[in-house]
Amino acid sequence: MSLDTDDIKAIAKLARLKIDETDMSSYATNLSNILDLVEQMNSVDTEGVVPMSHPLDVVQRLREDEVTEANQRDAFQQVAPATRDGLYLVPKVIE
Repeated sequence: MSLDTDDIKAIAKLARLKIDETDMSSYATNLSNILDLVEQMNSVDTEGVVPMSHPLDVVQRLREDEVTEANQRDAFQQVAPATRDGLYLVPKVIE
């Protein structure tokens, strides 16, 4: 896909970017190259390729989910200005 300076001006306006006139042609070339690369990647046949989250076949070691600290909610809520049913009450800030 080939972009010209008018396309770059329109994209810059939509993105609220100020681009100097002298840089328009280089932006057009660079963005055209990026779009050509995307088209090339879209044309690759990926049928049968399993999606992966990491290029290496690794497994993340996970620890057991266990409580390591005592529940101190009651102690914390004793100094709070207002609580009810274990929740902190705060003033309404949005009408």
